[in-house]
Amino acid sequence: MKLPPRTLAMIGTGAVILIALLYFTFRTEPVPVDLQQVIRGPLRVTVNADGKTRIREIYDVAAPISGMTRRSPVDVGDQVIAGETVVAIVEPAEPGLLDRRTRLQAEAAVQEAEAALSVAKSRVNQSIEDLSYAKAQFERTQTLVNRGIATMTKLEEDSQRLAIAQSAYNAALSNSAMAEGALERAKATLLEPGQGDAEVLEQCCVNLFAPITGTVLAVEKISETPVTAGALLVSIGQPDDLEIIADLLSSDAVRLKIGASASVERWGGPVPLEARLRSIEPSARTKISALGIEEQRVDAVFDLLTPPAKRKALGDGFAVFLRIVEWQEDDVLQVPLNALFRRGDEWAVFTVDEDNIAHRVMVEVGVKNGNAAQILSGLDVGQTLITHPSELIAEGVTIIDREDL
Repeated sequence: MKLPPRTLAMIGTGAVILIALLYFTFRTEPVPVDLQQVIRGPLRVTVNADGKTRIREIYDVAAPISGMTRRSPVDVGDQVIAGETVVAIVEPAEPGLLDRRTRLQAEAAVQEAEAALSVAKSRVNQSIEDLSYAKAQFERTQTLVNRGIATMTKLEEDSQRLAIAQSAYNAALSNSAMAEGALERAKATLLEPGQGDAEVLEQCCVNLFAPITGTVLAVEKISETPVTAGALLVSIGQPDDLEIIADLLSSDAVRLKIGASASVERWGGPVPLEARLRSIEPSARTKISALGIEEQRVDAVFDLLTPPAKRKALGDGFAVFLRIVEWQEDDVLQVPLNALFRRGDEWAVFTVDEDNIAHRVMVEVGVKNGNAAQILSGLDVGQTLITHPSELIAEGVTIIDREDL
């Protein structure tokens, strides 16, 4: 039986509606994603570290003797001139007070020294008499020899006696001087604080002059106070002659080369400063991190290249943040780091074709920093990549740019 045209039209319309319903019910929705392109451009890999500034050369002025340092003639921040500005004054130590036993021993030593001096003076007087007699005897014998009465042998004997008497006199004088010195030394042990020659006490202080022209960085002894030899009194330096010391992991330090450039940030100024790696300490130390992990740390020293006029506010001991260049090139094929994912032991990305279909591509990766990675093979400039690919992304999946939603 032939169906009427109206019935056939209704059946066709119903079939179309059914097919449309089935399509919309069972079709796969495109997965919204973020997209970026493969580009060529500069790429830099850095080692980041906290650091602090320090004056390159600090000159410490120390007490050359034990004694009393007078109130400091300079304050922190004062400008000083090498060899002209007095930065510290040290007065030699006063003699200490004697206890009774020590005083009795010292007084006995003085008496002993006085007696020894008396003996020495007596020997000097005796040697004077002996020398006078030997000289008179020599002159008498010499006269007799000239007259032919005495022999030359007699003259030689008297000459020898005169020489011996002269030597004895000289020795007696030396012994007397030694006895006088021993007496003065014994008397010195009896001196009380504040005693002594007024002129000597006035001229006894040691003036210490600035070793360099610069600024006083620290004054260790401000008021009058006792000091021992070698005690630090004043520190002097040039505040604009700064360097930076950075605390690095030893595993990071071994990747850096001497002369590597660095950007100095977070120092308080509007623009970063320039620095260069000068040296890395040869010995590391163990340090416990904030998480309680043992780390091997090593100090790296950097020269500041930015002129002092552009960093006037920067001083000694200021905190800074360093980005040290480990590797950099100006023309590198690169992708966002968040587009990469592991596929076994290799790296992969998802590319998107013109029909918005995702395709997994294996790539060879070079160096990486915190944002991008170098691509050695597998991609070309301009290809579109999926960043942060989720588990919904697979080979052949239809995607849609999140920005188009």
